[in-house]
Amino acid sequence: MTENSKTYSSKDGRLPGDLSRKQLIERIIRVDQAGEYGAVRIYEGQLSVLGKSDKGPVIRNMLAQEVDHLDTFNKMVGERRVRPTALMPLWHLAGFALGAGTALLGEKAAMACTVAVEEVIDEHYAEQIKKLDRMGGDEKDLSKTCEQFRKDELAHRDTGLEHGAEQAPGYEGLSALIKTGSRMAIWLSERI
Repeated sequence: MTENSKTYSSKDGRLPGDLSRKQLIERIIRVDQAGEYGAVRIYEGQLSVLGKSDKGPVIRNMLAQEVDHLDTFNKMVGERRVRPTALMPLWHLAGFALGAGTALLGEKAAMACTVAVEEVIDEHYAEQIKKLDRMGGDEKDLSKTCEQFRKDELAHRDTGLEHGAEQAPGYEGLSALIKTGSRMAIWLSERI
């Protein structure tokens, strides 16, 4: 090891700019609370348009699970004294607009929205679980929570596919746009 390389490592293996364990946990809880809040608002937006259609019960079921997820992260925010994202007012509006907007394009477009968002959330939770598992045993409960919620989100994705998401007009473009927006929302919510 050269003298230079010693200056770029630390005793705990972190590099300059790496998050501390506490910062990582806070970031995970902050972004997951924001994400679950956004999901609640998306489904509320979809229900505002499709609530009386045959898709209403399907959407209400997914919404109920998202509310449970949000309640879990709301408790964690309070118990662990994590600062929520400052962008919550934006996600309040953007989530509802995304849900209502895609629902106005039709039931299949609403389901395409669900599939796109849930695929991004699947990737996001999977990455978080890897990070938590590398940290060791003291965050097993958080890791289990993320794993359970990931399974629920995958079930929502599957529901969207079963209800014709891929048949939505412009599915590929709509999906790509929603995925990009979702990834941007995650990145911003982790940091702001």
